[in-house]
Amino acid sequence: MKLSRELKTGIIVIGGILLFVMGFSYLKSTPLFDNSKTLYAIYPNVGGLQAGTVVSINGYGVGKVNDIKFKDTQGNLIVTFSVSSDFKFSKNSRVELYDTGIIGGKGLQIIPVFDGAPEAQSGDTLLTDTRPGLTELAQQKLTPLFRKFESAVSDADSVLINVNDVLDSKTKKDLQTAINGLSELMTSLNGSAKVLNNILNNNQGKLDSSLTNFETLTYNFAKLSDSLNNAGLGRTLSSLESTVANLDMIMAKIEKGDGTLGKLMNDKELYTNLNSASRELDLLLQDFRLNPKRYVNVSVFGKKQKDYMVPEEDPAEKIEE
Repeated sequence: MKLSRELKTGIIVIGGILLFVMGFSYLKSTPLFDNSKTLYAIYPNVGGLQAGTVVSINGYGVGKVNDIKFKDTQGNLIVTFSVSSDFKFSKNSRVELYDTGIIGGKGLQIIPVFDGAPEAQSGDTLLTDTRPGLTELAQQKLTPLFRKFESAVSDADSVLINVNDVLDSKTKKDLQTAINGLSELMTSLNGSAKVLNNILNNNQGKLDSSLTNFETLTYNFAKLSDSLNNAGLGRTLSSLESTVANLDMIMAKIEKGDGTLGKLMNDKELYTNLNSASRELDLLLQDFRLNPKRYVNVSVFGKKQKDYMVPEEDPAEKIEE
């Protein structure tokens, strides 16, 4: 069966039209025959999102970005994307714009919500979120730091200006003199340290001997302490403590006037009587020494004893006076 030229021409034209439509659909990333639903999302800035970018749910690709265009005169952008109808989610689900890598690139992911609300249908506009990228986070963190750094630099500049105002030529010279003096002091200390090192090096043997002697002395003292302890020093000290306590008790009784010694020390009348008796005994002995005839009158030949005449100047009377 032969085909006519007109039929062949019609088949070729129809085939060309079909190929054109399929190629255009491929270039637009819109399949010609599919069961996906078309959804929309509005962003103030898409950050370089491209048509044909994969749309994912939990990291799994479920669709593609079909088109991006301006929505209004304020610069808002409407993103058209298609999602397979196999996965059901609420119309309250959100579409998040995020960075796909460190060096750039944007992607879309759906954060599905299952809250019992109506299912998302083709033509719905979903809520949107934008996750800050690494660059934006760095800017958010570093911007306050840069501001503080600028403020610190400004403060430092102000301090330096004030210091320059305070440090006149005389003050600068005084500071230079003080620094020179400090340098000389450090040099002197360095020399003193060298001299001390030389002394230590030259007398190292003596120092070692002194330390050895000190160690021996400490050892001997420890042995002496042990010897005293073993010799009953503790008992001796306990006995001495007891003796001191008894002595304190005796002194307390004497102060209270208990006993003969206490009465002797505290009885003023007894003291006065003893003092008077001692004085009278002294007068008696003095008178006996000066005037023995008053007390002893011996007659050898039977003579009559003479009456004792008290002398005009009696030493006993002078003592009494």
